Amino acid sequence: MAKVRTSYVCTSCGYTSAKPLGRCPNCQAWNSFEEEVPAVTAASGRGAYGGVVGGKLTPLSGVGRREEPRTPSGIPELDRVLGGGLVAGGVTLIGGEPGIGKSTLLLQVADRVAAGGGTVLYVAGEESLEQIRLRADRLGVTADIQLTRDTRAEHVAALMQEHRPALCIVDSIQTVTVEGDGAPGGVAQVRDGTALLTRAAKETGTATVLVGHVTKDGTVAGPKVMEHIVDTTVFLETVGSYRLLRSVKNRFGQAGELGVFEMRAEGLIAVENPSAAFLAERPVGVPGSVVAATIDGQRPMLLEVQALASKTPYPNARRVVVGLDARRVDVVLAVLERRLDLTLGGLDVYVNLAGGLKVPDPGLDLAVALAVYSAVVGRALPDNVVVFGEVGLAGEVRSTVASLRRAEEARRAGYSRLIVPPGLDGVAGVKSVEEAVAHVWGGQSPGRTRER
Repeated sequence: MAKVRTSYVCTSCGYTSAKPLGRCPNCQAWNSFEEEVPAVTAASGRGAYGGVVGGKLTPLSGVGRREEPRTPSGIPELDRVLGGGLVAGGVTLIGGEPGIGKSTLLLQVADRVAAGGGTVLYVAGEESLEQIRLRADRLGVTADIQLTRDTRAEHVAALMQEHRPALCIVDSIQTVTVEGDGAPGGVAQVRDGTALLTRAAKETGTATVLVGHVTKDGTVAGPKVMEHIVDTTVFLETVGSYRLLRSVKNRFGQAGELGVFEMRAEGLIAVENPSAAFLAERPVGVPGSVVAATIDGQRPMLLEVQALASKTPYPNARRVVVGLDARRVDVVLAVLERRLDLTLGGLDVYVNLAGGLKVPDPGLDLAVALAVYSAVVGRALPDNVVVFGEVGLAGEVRSTVASLRRAEEARRAGYSRLIVPPGLDGVAGVKSVEEAVAHVWGGQSPGRTRER
């Protein structure tokens, strides 16, 4: 008889150990290990391969070419993130903090898909049907959605086989149970439930969305293999008064796409012009404020880079960076001191990407340089200027990805002057930070650091 080896799995991250541990060495969670006993197969102990016969082989040349059909979600901003809509048979995992709006967004999608003639199956694992009805009334949902409180994965798969819905929403995957795998939310339950529902989605051609809980560090709770099983993984996060939907994995489209929403009484409403939204409160004519063109995923946006310089009361000057890569900002400050002879040693320098976004884009380097220079010398940039470009250690301005899309976004927003790297058609680019400073202030440098 084959020996059964017991292993212990962390319920937070899926780390496996031969013995129970008080603290997970991978995610540092306390008392998170559960015992997992693997099933003994009938083939155990019957030779090297247990007498198992291999499955059927299919040559690549014999596989037909087929485009996966898509169903529009009814929310263009969501379709952008998903790469064009919900894919038949595709499985999407959506994660986010509690109360951020995952269930609200999916109920809106269910309403639009059902209103278009598709059957929608909504598995309510966390709320009663009456609670869902209250939310539906608040959101103005009028379509008839099929609801169930049965969270057994085998039963949900059977419903998918029987009714062949266009969309199945499981809220949430941590409440789904699989027979013989322990309590809901455990590593084995989440893993096996995801695998079973994914198989059912592929067999029935049902677009399936799984809602996932997140841990304190922002990752989806459960084993990492769950994110590998699904086709698409998206996260909903809060930035100021907005909700950002970002794809981190997409087998049917471009990963890294970004959607911007605003939470209102009627639900999550797409923000059609994020650039105008993030620049709405920008002060005019203030030193240290620069409009920068960035790219997030495939989406160009205009954001405000702010800088403030003040005489430090401390022995060592402080450098505070919010929303940008602090190491890149340090490089830009070093370039300003070395190439423009700008004295920063006795100044505290604060750099902020207004709006709460975090964008690690090298194309924001030139905007940081001009914002800091403007703050130190006390002169504002003209209101019609948009800046982008990477800054090298020699003070040179380098080209960035998606330069054309950045420039088009700036022109669409009504900005007539671009301070950008060379090579963009119709724009006289700048080759160095010194040239950019001279170009902004009409060919004359604003001068040396003034006393503050």
